[in-house]
Amino acid sequence: MSDFKFEIKKEIGVLSESTKGWQKEMNLISWNEKEAKYDVRDWGPNHEKMGKGVTLSVEELKKLREILNGMDL
Repeated sequence: MSDFKFEIKKEIGVLSESTKGWQKEMNLISWNEKEAKYDVRDWGPNHEKMGKGVTLSVEELKKLREILNGMDL
């Protein structure tokens, strides 16, 4: 597995927390020193470990907001 860098630029919010202390979070993250993107994924305590997630550009996040706003929840 190749090495990669990440920097959490802004912690936006916690969506949920597991009984083992992992949190599903939305953050603004710079991956490999590139432009920061919005990211939703599980994080272990103190951001020491991470699970799989999804990273979205601003345009993708806006489209997701449109889709969510159109849903009947």
